[in-house]
Amino acid sequence: MTITIIEVAVSILLIAFVLIQERSSGISGVFGGGGDASYQTRRGIEKGVFWGTIVLSFLFVALALIKLIGA
Repeated sequence: MTITIIEVAVSILLIAFVLIQERSSGISGVFGGGGDASYQTRRGIEKGVFWGTIVLSFLFVALALIKLIGA
């Protein structure tokens, strides 16, 4: 029961972190077209959001595996 509540909270935070990340120049950035082609490093809050997203995703997967094994 407690793991379920924690998992829901982590999933909501993960969704929020993914949505607030800065996007590149849309779908054309994925295929290499348009926009500025220079490499851009993450700094400050953007770097924190990036690493927070990674940590939350690993935490979400770990909680899901714990629920799966415990069931």
